Amino acid sequence: MTAEDFLSGQIILIDKPLHWTSFQAVNKLRWEIRRAFNIKKIKVGHAGTLDPLATGLLVICTGKKTKEINTYQAQIKEYTGTFVLGSTTPSFDLETEIDQQHPTSHITEDLIHETTKKFIGDIEQYPPLFSAIKKDGKRLYEFARAGKAVEIKPRIIHISEFEITKINGLNIDFRVVCGKGTYIRSLADDFGKALNSGAHLSALRRTKIGDFNIENGVSIKGFIAGLKG
Repeated sequence: MTAEDFLSGQIILIDKPLHWTSFQAVNKLRWEIRRAFNIKKIKVGHAGTLDPLATGLLVICTGKKTKEINTYQAQIKEYTGTFVLGSTTPSFDLETEIDQQHPTSHITEDLIHETTKKFIGDIEQYPPLFSAIKKDGKRLYEFARAGKAVEIKPRIIHISEFEITKINGLNIDFRVVCGKGTYIRSLADDFGKALNSGAHLSALRRTKIGDFNIENGVSIKGFIAGLKG
C-alpha cells in the first residue's frame, strides 16, 4: 500500500477489540496511516458504530471511499452474542450494574425458541436510554447519567433472522440478522419482557455488514504491523 492508495480510498475491515470505542479505532488508524506515509491530512471514517462492550466487524473507509460510508451503514448486519435471562440493567448491557431480578422458573427451551418468532419482520423498538442518539442537542446517555427522565420515541426496525444457537442455563447464545438502526441491547430487554421475565446483553459481536465478513477482518495491531511491513 502507498499513500496514494489510502488517499484514493481503501476499505479496511477491522476486528474491533473489547473496550475500544469506534471513534478510538478510527483515530488510531488515521494516526498510524499519517505517520507511516508522512501524510498531513487524510479522511478516515467508519460505517456503523460498535459499542465499547461489543467486538467484531468495523468497516473503516479512507480517502475518497469515505463518500460511500452511508451506503455501507444501510446494509444488512449480522450479530452473535449472549443474553442473560432473569436480570436487567439500566443500559440493557454490562455498562451498568444489575438493578432488578425477574422470575425464570416458568421459562422452557421451547418457550425461548418460540418467542424469537415474535421479533421477525418489521417491529417497533425503543432505543436504549444509554445511547448516542441526540435529543434536544444532547446525547441520550447524558440524560441517563444525570438521572433525568426523557421521552424516547420508538422506531420501526427490521429483523430477518433471529436464531437461538445455544442455551446454557440462563445464558442464551443467539444470532441475529437485522437492518439499520437495530439495537441488540434493546432486543435483549424486549426479549426478556416477551418471556414475562427480564434479560440483558452480556456479549455482542458483529460478524457481517452486507458482503463484508469478520472472517476477512484484521486486528488493529495486525493492520499496524502491515503498514510497517
